[in-house]
Amino acid sequence: MTETPASPLPSPKERRRLRESRSLTQTQVAAQVGVGRATIRAWERGRSTPSGREGEAYARLLSGLGSTSGPPAVLTPDQTFDALYAFCAPALVRQTYLLTGRRELAREAVERAFQLAWQRWPEVARDRDPGGWVRATAYEWALSPWHRFRPSHRPPEPLPADPADRALLHALLELPPSYRRTLILYDGVGLDLPETAAETEASTPAAAGRLTHAREAVAALVPELADPAALHQRLLELATREHLSAAKPPTVRTCGERRNVFWTRAAIAFTIAIIGATSLTLRTAPTHYEPPVAPAQAVHGVPSPAALGPLSQTEQALRAKLHREADGPERLAPAAR
Repeated sequence: MTETPASPLPSPKERRRLRESRSLTQTQVAAQVGVGRATIRAWERGRSTPSGREGEAYARLLSGLGSTSGPPAVLTPDQTFDALYAFCAPALVRQTYLLTGRRELAREAVERAFQLAWQRWPEVARDRDPGGWVRATAYEWALSPWHRFRPSHRPPEPLPADPADRALLHALLELPPSYRRTLILYDGVGLDLPETAAETEASTPAAAGRLTHAREAVAALVPELADPAALHQRLLELATREHLSAAKPPTVRTCGERRNVFWTRAAIAFTIAIIGATSLTLRTAPTHYEPPVAPAQAVHGVPSPAALGPLSQTEQALRAKLHREADGPERLAPAAR
């Protein structure tokens, strides 16, 4: 028989609201209840009902969150952004390193993603999963094919010291980018299949196919990682061994603001240049149509002028004939005085 918690449970939507009102993550709640993060996610979405001892612990936790005296503290946008950055950035840099195999590119991608998030903070702060929004943006930036043309990315990246880590990283980089991203999201980050499909903009069957082929390709190169549980553990170990760090939250916010100001001024300057060029064109353009002058062309078929001298018999006969047939008066000749 299924046990039910002693305390009444709120609705799934209210469970999530209570957790977020105290700025708790699903991982933190799962650690307090003694279950996995996927279980907390399923309880908050209503896919399953809490039961047993875990359900009782979850009900007591929610009851404590709802009965805490006083309203939750109101944080400023800077504080909420810094809290999200401090919670997500360290792990996200390591995940992006698994995705690209380049340490500096991983740091740059995460910082660019958070800078874009700060520029769109009202939108990102209201998102259902701000961390997922930043992660998707960082992955898109890191997987851009244009990075291969950058001079700083042409030299090879130093490989990990451990041979097992080198073999796993080599197997990951041999995968197509879409397969590699799906594998890291599912086996590395721990997303379920629908969430992985949504973040990679694919259908659930397509994401499942990519995951299966990616696991098979990794297992072909590293046979001891054929077990998904072993692969998950090795991905976590490889990411943890790389001592990667991101910039401080104020630095990221300042760089994002400066970049925003720069592009705003560039857009204004470009608009002014377009307006100036248009005005100059209108002032100097002709007001009526003037047909172009045709280029000079040589005229052919004109007889050459006759040379001066006495007339031949034929020319004399022709002149006499013309004189006889002329209707008008004779040609006047000047008389000598």
